[in-house]
Amino acid sequence: MDILAKLTGELQIKRWQTEAAVALIDEGNTIPFIARYRKEKTGSLNDEMLRNLNERLTYLRNLEEKKSQAISAIEEQGKLTEEIRSAIEKAETMVAVEDLYRPFRPKRRTRAMIAREKGLESLAELIFSQKTGDLETAAVPYISEAKGVASAQEALAGASDILAEQVSDDADVRTHIRKMTMREGLMTTEAKDEKVQSVYEMYYHFEEPVAKLAGYRVLAINRGEKEKMLTVRLDAPVERILEWLKRRYIRKNEPDSSEFLETMLADSYQRLIAPAIERDIRGELTEKAEDGAIRVFGKNLNQLLMQPPIAGEVVLGWDPAFRTGCKLAVVDATGKVLDTTVIYPTAPTTPAKIAAAKDTLKKLIRKYHISLISLGNGTASRESEAVIVELLKEMSEKVAYVITNEAGASVYSASKLATEEFPQFDVGQRSAASIARRVQDPLAELVKIDPKAIGVGQYQHDMNQKKLGDALEGVVEDCVNQVGVDLNTASASLLEYISGVSKTVAKNIVAYREANGRFMSRKELLNVPKLGPKAFEQCAGFMRISGGTNPLDATSIHPESYEAAGKLLKELGYGPEFITEQSARSIFIGDYAKMARKLGIGEPTLRDMVQELCRPGRDPREDMPQPILRNDVLDIKDLKEGMVLKGTVRNVIDFGAFVDIGVHQDGLVHISRLTDKKFVKHPLEVVSVGDIVEVKVLAVDVAKKRISLSMIL
Repeated sequence: MDILAKLTGELQIKRWQTEAAVALIDEGNTIPFIARYRKEKTGSLNDEMLRNLNERLTYLRNLEEKKSQAISAIEEQGKLTEEIRSAIEKAETMVAVEDLYRPFRPKRRTRAMIAREKGLESLAELIFSQKTGDLETAAVPYISEAKGVASAQEALAGASDILAEQVSDDADVRTHIRKMTMREGLMTTEAKDEKVQSVYEMYYHFEEPVAKLAGYRVLAINRGEKEKMLTVRLDAPVERILEWLKRRYIRKNEPDSSEFLETMLADSYQRLIAPAIERDIRGELTEKAEDGAIRVFGKNLNQLLMQPPIAGEVVLGWDPAFRTGCKLAVVDATGKVLDTTVIYPTAPTTPAKIAAAKDTLKKLIRKYHISLISLGNGTASRESEAVIVELLKEMSEKVAYVITNEAGASVYSASKLATEEFPQFDVGQRSAASIARRVQDPLAELVKIDPKAIGVGQYQHDMNQKKLGDALEGVVEDCVNQVGVDLNTASASLLEYISGVSKTVAKNIVAYREANGRFMSRKELLNVPKLGPKAFEQCAGFMRISGGTNPLDATSIHPESYEAAGKLLKELGYGPEFITEQSARSIFIGDYAKMARKLGIGEPTLRDMVQELCRPGRDPREDMPQPILRNDVLDIKDLKEGMVLKGTVRNVIDFGAFVDIGVHQDGLVHISRLTDKKFVKHPLEVVSVGDIVEVKVLAVDVAKKRISLSMIL
């Protein structure tokens, strides 16, 4: 297989782009580095396209290796023919290779093997030729007490077993039946006990064509089956399959032979083919569903990580709880924890405890000039919010609050990393600090948490965890590198996601910084242990140094382009001080192609350079929707049909989006209610996590805590 041609066709790019991208990947360059600093070579392929290319490249190379292994194994058995070799070499999927290799795969002891050991293979071949006449007469010579064949019927049964396995091992048969089942089959589910109420009730009597089965339904059914709530069956078009098998194998109208072969084909299908096909199809459905869910999770995670930071605020982080009290942490504008305490304003409580809690809060707000309260959305959040609103009404100081998704905060607070960061705090205090920092810089804080624990996906615990983990790590890596990091303040947790920086090197950077003081130049990175020239090339452009010896170190311009940047500024009549000016401005270039040739760089690099010089150190998160700051509270009981509210998209799934409208119960906007302007194939076409949207309340079920919303106002 020409892998490069295959990738070029699948990704609909040019051959030279594929060749360049593959060469750069093989040289050890990271995806963020290639996407940002090698645009000329790849034709400006973005990080998403490059990751897709890399994923398919890995699959196709593994496929070629699998083919080579299969051919070698068959050759060792002395059974390799040019026809088999050609079929394997032309196979385009792992499943196709498996089907072709199946007849040659070492098997456990089967009924067909036992029949062959009894010398019945030639009888099977004779029957298959359909030239036998009377079958029992043909089977008589194979009766042998020594071989354990007591009668003609036993001989025929053994021959049937041999033929059934032979038919089952036919790759063309499996391929055809698999396609027919995928096209015409039905997925059927039933409840193991209808009396038991569960989240799977809609699947208690469920039937849907396999071809139309949505990914989220596949994952829900799999979970229901795993939890022993559902029985699942794949109903294939059995009659049509058996008719096709008869047409394929029964060539003569000999009643005796035809009846025997029909019975054999039915046995081959029911006993050998159907169970394997069902496993294959369910595996394929699950894999596609997982891939779809991982893509959605990745998009949601990207939007969550790229939420704009609320800079320059002293924030009070509030981790709500009942019995154990609400943990508070005051964090200054740089993320440093100034104070921590515990208050008891939630049940079981007393008026005295509530008054004491408010008194503590007022003192903290006035002492540290707190301007924002970041309230976690977990247990007791609703009750805590009511206290906050009462408090704000009693104070003259201007303080707002924001509801912060605390998913993963408990995972972080109990982690080794949190223990190292806050050895003097307990898990509750660490969690409160994390909730505060999440609004100050969501990206810097959320990278400390396993992406799977952040909770913006669906059925993430039911899928291939390695595949999910790898995909989400890639999303985090892309986000961190897109934003860049301050080399003098970034934690090791953040640095390890920078292109070319391993966990060990990230720790070494922090250790070097602590031992030698601030980095004043990107070149100093070369003094960090285990950070060599290749790693420097990969990471330098994503590291930022404010107030360093070279103003360009504060931009995303790569050191390899400093000379060109200097020439550009000189050509335009500017000095180095131009870079340090903070106001946004524009540079007139005129003919980009001509200027790029003059500077000896590519046009895409020049355009990126100009954009960066116009807005040095620009944070791409600035363009994202700002979080909603609140100073009043709503209860689910306050909601009325027809109310129009502003909310934040918290999660996007295959069938809609969950929106936080400030009542501690996210409402669902079904995919059909996202817009009336176009057909929506997936909600991500319309909304993303973090979007601020206007919604209308359609229905409220207080008992079940369900809110139905619409974005069609």
